[in-house]
Amino acid sequence: MKRLTPFQLDAKARGARLLVWAAGAVFTVAYFRVQILDHHKYDVQSASNRLRWIPLPAPRGVITDRHGMIIAENVPGYTVTLLPAPEDSLRRRLQRIAPFVHLDAAGIERVLQRFRRAQYQPVVVLTDAPFDVVSALDERRLILPGVVIQPEPKRHYPDSSAVAHLVGIVGEVTDQDLVTRRDSSLRLGSLIGKDGLERAYDDTLRGQDGERFVEVSARGYVVREAGAAQTLYPEPGATLRTTIDLDLQRYISRVFPPGMRGAIVALLPSTGEILALYSAPSYDPNAFVGGVSPEYWRALNQSDARPLLDRAIQARYPPGSTWKLAIAAMALKRGTVTMSSRMPIPCRGGMQYGNRFFRCWSADGHGSLTLEQAIAQSCDVYFYQLGLKLGLTSLLEDANALGLRSRTGVDLPGEMAPQFPSGTEYYDRLYGPRRWTSAVSLNLAIGQGENSQTLLDMVRLYQMLASDGKSRPPYLVRPPTTEPTYDLGLSPEQLAGLRQAMINVVERGTGQGARLAELKIAGKTGTAQSTQGINHGWFIGFAPADSPRVVVGVIGEYSGHGAALAPLVARVIAHYLGADTTTARYQFTLPSDSAPRDTLLIGTPPDSLLHIPDSTRVPPIP
Repeated sequence: MKRLTPFQLDAKARGARLLVWAAGAVFTVAYFRVQILDHHKYDVQSASNRLRWIPLPAPRGVITDRHGMIIAENVPGYTVTLLPAPEDSLRRRLQRIAPFVHLDAAGIERVLQRFRRAQYQPVVVLTDAPFDVVSALDERRLILPGVVIQPEPKRHYPDSSAVAHLVGIVGEVTDQDLVTRRDSSLRLGSLIGKDGLERAYDDTLRGQDGERFVEVSARGYVVREAGAAQTLYPEPGATLRTTIDLDLQRYISRVFPPGMRGAIVALLPSTGEILALYSAPSYDPNAFVGGVSPEYWRALNQSDARPLLDRAIQARYPPGSTWKLAIAAMALKRGTVTMSSRMPIPCRGGMQYGNRFFRCWSADGHGSLTLEQAIAQSCDVYFYQLGLKLGLTSLLEDANALGLRSRTGVDLPGEMAPQFPSGTEYYDRLYGPRRWTSAVSLNLAIGQGENSQTLLDMVRLYQMLASDGKSRPPYLVRPPTTEPTYDLGLSPEQLAGLRQAMINVVERGTGQGARLAELKIAGKTGTAQSTQGINHGWFIGFAPADSPRVVVGVIGEYSGHGAALAPLVARVIAHYLGADTTTARYQFTLPSDSAPRDTLLIGTPPDSLLHIPDSTRVPPIP
C-alpha cells in the first residue's frame, strides 16, 4: 500500500472539507427553500390533508310589505352534509347514515347525483333536517365518518299559499342556472330565487356566503370543528320592501271564492304601486324549502289546473266587455262619437251583418242607447256598430298605441305579452290576402276574436281611466324611471264621461252587485267565451269614483257572467278603504255545469287533480 505524503494528506483533507461544506450549503439552501420560500405551499398541503372546507350560506334578505310586515323571513334550521370522498366511500357512508336520515335507495342516488355535479364540495344530504334526526346523528358522530351538522337559516313564508305566486320560491343552483344567469358568485348547491320576487330581486336578497373549516383525522372523522382555521362569516342579504299591503293580500285569499280558478290584482292608480296580487289555485312555497318532495312536485306539474301558473300575469283570456271601455276611448279620441251619440241601428237582440247575425247578450235587446247608456248596459249591438265606425285599421292602430299588445313591465319574471294583431297583415296571414271582411271588427269591438289579455294588462287600462288618462307601469319594489308610456289622449271631460258611465254600470247596469251604500264604485263587467262552453267572468272597478284611490280587477275562469264577480271586487275595495260592506250582495256560486276544480295545497292526493284544458283559444299572433 502506497504511503501518502503529508502534502497529499492535506490536499485530500481540503477536498473532503470542501465537499462537506458544499453538501452543507446545498442542504441549507434546500432547507431555506422548504421552510421559508415554500412554507405556504407545504402549509396548504398539510392543511388540505387535515382541514375540510364547509360553506356558510348567507341569510337571504327579509321581504316585507309596505308597512314592514313580514312576507318572507328566515328561521333556524339544520343541514346534514358529508365531506367529499371517493364515490364508493361516499356511498358506504350514506348507507350507514340512511336509517337515521330516512334515506331509501332513490334518496341515496339523488345525493350521489348532487355529489357528481360538484365532487370537491361537501355533499348535502338534508337541507332541512328535523331536530330528532340531528340529535340521532350527533349522538353517533364518533362512528359516522365525514358527517357535518350545522345550523343554517331556512326560508319561511308565514302566509304560505296566500303569497305564493307573488313571492315565488327558492331552490338549489343547477348547471343551467350557472349558464343562464352568468353570475360568477353562484356555486352549485347554494340557494337562489327561482320565481316571483325571490328571483326578480335575487341579487339583492342573496347576500354573500361565508366559509369555515373542520379538522378531520386520516380516516375522515371530524375531530375538531371550532377553531380549526379562521372563519369567514357570511353577509346577510338586504331587506326588500315591497308595495304590497299584506293585510289586503290576506283578505283576498280568504274571500276568493272556494274552488274558482282565477286571479285578483289591486293597485294605486296614481303611481302604479301593486297593493295585492293573488292567483288561484295556489301552492305552498314552504314545501320547496330544502328541496320539494318528488310526490308534491309531480302533483303540481301533472295537474291541468296548473297551480304554478300565475294567472295575473301568465294567463291570457278574451277580455269580453271590459274591452268596451278601450273601444269607447278610441272612438272619443278620434271624435267618432261623443258620450251622447246613438247608433243608427237600435238593439233588438242582435244585428245582421252580411250573411251572419251577430247577437247581443240580451235577447230582448236594449233599444236605442247613447254611448254612456251602452257602457252601462254593456250593449253588444252598439259596440258592433262603433267598431265598424272606427274601422279595423284604426282599431288595431289605437289598441297597439295604448300598449294593449305589450307587457306591462311589472318587476316579476315570466310576464306574458297579450295576444293582439299588430295590423291587418295578421289577417292576411291567417285567412289569406284580403280573404277576410270587416266583420272581424265586430268581434274585436266586444273583446272577442283574436284578442287575449292578461289581467294585469287590463287593470293597467283601467288605471289610466281612473287617473289622468296616462299609464303608470305597475311595480312591486322599484318604480320605473321612465315617464308614462301610454296616453288615452282624452280630455278631462271625456274621462269624466267614461267614469260616469262606469258608475252607472254599478248603480243600475250589469255590475249592481258591487253597489255599496257609503262608497261610490265605478266598474265594468265582462263575460268572455271559452272553449268549454262556460264563460270566463271579469270585473274591474275603482273607487271612490270621483277621486279614485284604488283599482281592483278579477278574472274567474269558467265562472259564468262577470256580474257574479262584482261583489267580490266591492268587498276588496271596501276592505282597503275601510268602507261599510253590509249592503253588498256576496253570494257567489260557480255554474252548475262548470268544470271541476281544486286548490291543490300541500297534502292533496294526486287522484284528486283536475283535467281542464288551457283557456287560451286564439291562434298565436306574431
